[in-house]
Amino acid sequence: MKYLYVLQQALVWLITIYWLYQLVISICSFVKLKDKPLKENKNHKFMAILPAHNEERVIKNLIESLKNQDYPKELLDIYVIADNCTDNTAQIARDAGAIVYERTEQDKKKKTKGAALQWFLKQKIEENADYDALFIFDADNIVDVNFTKAMNKKLCQGEEVVQGYRDIKNPTDSWISAGYAIFYWTMHRFYHLARYNLGLSALLNGTGFMVKFDVIKPTGWDTKTLVEDIEFSLKNIIAGKRVDWSTEAIVYDEQPVGFKQSWSQRTRWTVGHIQCLKEYTGDLALAFKNKKTVMNFDGLLYMLGSIPMMIITIVLLILNFVMYFAGGMSTVDLWINVLKYILPTFFLPIFTGIMIMWLDKKPIKKMFKGLLFYPLFLGSWLLINIKCLFVRNTEWKKIDHVRDIKIKDVKEK
Repeated sequence: MKYLYVLQQALVWLITIYWLYQLVISICSFVKLKDKPLKENKNHKFMAILPAHNEERVIKNLIESLKNQDYPKELLDIYVIADNCTDNTAQIARDAGAIVYERTEQDKKKKTKGAALQWFLKQKIEENADYDALFIFDADNIVDVNFTKAMNKKLCQGEEVVQGYRDIKNPTDSWISAGYAIFYWTMHRFYHLARYNLGLSALLNGTGFMVKFDVIKPTGWDTKTLVEDIEFSLKNIIAGKRVDWSTEAIVYDEQPVGFKQSWSQRTRWTVGHIQCLKEYTGDLALAFKNKKTVMNFDGLLYMLGSIPMMIITIVLLILNFVMYFAGGMSTVDLWINVLKYILPTFFLPIFTGIMIMWLDKKPIKKMFKGLLFYPLFLGSWLLINIKCLFVRNTEWKKIDHVRDIKIKDVKEK
């Protein structure tokens, strides 16, 4: 029993130190810093890349929002990768004014967003295309009119990789889409903004980000996992380069409204994280050992804080029950230890979400149902993580996008 107690206390302290670190970092999101000075003052030339697989219902709205940017039109070219499309995506995109590249791929393992980006960017690199930087958007997005201007400012400040503010265009459609919204709003403030304020690295969110073309040229979009955004971020952190953050470059993203699609999407994300855990944890640890920077340590902790921290927490919970049934813990102590996990994991995020919505002026009343069901959203994600420890499907499954929402519709909400 003595050894079980020692192990229990060691795990408690490990988890406590990890979350204290996250708390201290998160508090830094409330610090307001002066804007960085410009290293140059010019309008750069961008290409917006829109990978799309059977997105005829939403692609036009994205293209229109990009064509209406408050930025010189001759300095923004819009490319659509019509990736294995069997509908009218390519023609609708052409009619809307985009340059369309059609891709056909038979290999299921290469039917991914990352593979489509590599295919397209390889051509642009070989052409030595005259662009300073590129944007990547999902086909269901719509883009704020000041997005390009905000990213150009970041480029003028010397930043090379920048994630924009990924807002939600359908947060109140269902408790599922509301769960995504609360999750992203929380991440934006307590992860990305906090780390931006500290000079650490944010993470790419899959869409609405900028990469300087010179960064891409040596290897192209060289990713191999199901979460190409996180993978690209980790590779930059390993190289000692941070991902910057912009609250002014806003993109609106459609989230799943049904549980089945959400389960499929979050399963893909978890499998991708496990792939990154296997592929890059060693490199992150080595980078921290060699460079000894907080940014490298923070990147390593991001990977260790996902699946490994979940496993440690589950082991601790099981250990508590073993000690209870062995007579080494009272019923009261068991319940206290269980509640120490349940309350901060499933119910504290509700109050955190309310605080963030109040701070960021989000619609709290309209999100009541989402807040009420948020513990269920998080609980289902926990089940997904556990399932993916044993069963993993590495095939990319399409998420249907059906909401015909224009940028003016979002602004009017």
